[in-house]
Amino acid sequence: MKVILLKDVKGQGKAGQTVEMSDGYARNFLFPRNLAVEANAANVNSFKGKADAAAFKKQTEEDNARDIAQKLEAITVSLTAKGGTAGRLFGSITGKEIAQYLKEKHDLEIDRRKMTLEDGIKTFGTHEVQIKLYPQITAKIKVVVTEE
Repeated sequence: MKVILLKDVKGQGKAGQTVEMSDGYARNFLFPRNLAVEANAANVNSFKGKADAAAFKKQTEEDNARDIAQKLEAITVSLTAKGGTAGRLFGSITGKEIAQYLKEKHDLEIDRRKMTLEDGIKTFGTHEVQIKLYPQITAKIKVVVTEE
């Protein structure tokens, strides 16, 4: 009997695969535990539609990430902070402040956790911050910190 696996089944296959099983194993083990469904025409079309929808969604998200990356490359974030001697700040500029600036000035919602700042920016000057928007899609923005 051909079945479509709903979840990974050890020794049989991964979720979404169509595999050949013995009738007894499918009816007595896989179906009662909702690990698989019979591979009839309706179920095959349903899974194909779901796979196509997931692929379309992934492509759309990737295209959106590329568009945002292009916008971010052209942006220079200008922030002011209080500082002491030797060009060091009192405190630091964090990803939260950069994300807030991008939201207010450029209407871009970027999650602060996607920014690669080790311990924040602690000196005046120009710094480059990398933002991971999607797997294999990153953008670099310039952050200019000036004294108040």
